[in-house]
Amino acid sequence: MEPKTQENDTAVDKFLGGVKNEQMRTDCLAVQKLMEELTGEPAVMWGKSIVGFGSFRYRGKTSEGDWFPVGFAPRKQNLVLYLHCILEEQTALLEKLGKHKIGKSCLYLKKLEDVHLPTLKKLIRKAYKSPKIAGATTITGGKGKQ
Repeated sequence: MEPKTQENDTAVDKFLGGVKNEQMRTDCLAVQKLMEELTGEPAVMWGKSIVGFGSFRYRGKTSEGDWFPVGFAPRKQNLVLYLHCILEEQTALLEKLGKHKIGKSCLYLKKLEDVHLPTLKKLIRKAYKSPKIAGATTITGGKGKQ
């Protein structure tokens, strides 16, 4: 079964330009630039509100599809960074990061200025080079796989 969230042709600049909160918009533009520099990939919309970089194919017990190794989304309460490297396994880096909360592959930030940028760059690079999805049995190919 393919995921509902798919890569599409929506203009990233138009989407980010529509972010009403000025701080959030500024942080999103900074993260976009950072992820483009670190991955060498262009920003691409996935679904209606996620900006992703690169892609890989995964297969799990109940689903398979294409996904992005790193990305982000502006949400009402947080800037959400999608870093598909199983964040619970990144304890040493997360301790150095600064103010954040985590999910399995999500990093929740109130403001970009609250985190240690060199540490964030390491997390982004790690997720991009070796993407992992909890529950996936195989991950193959893709632009994010090196």
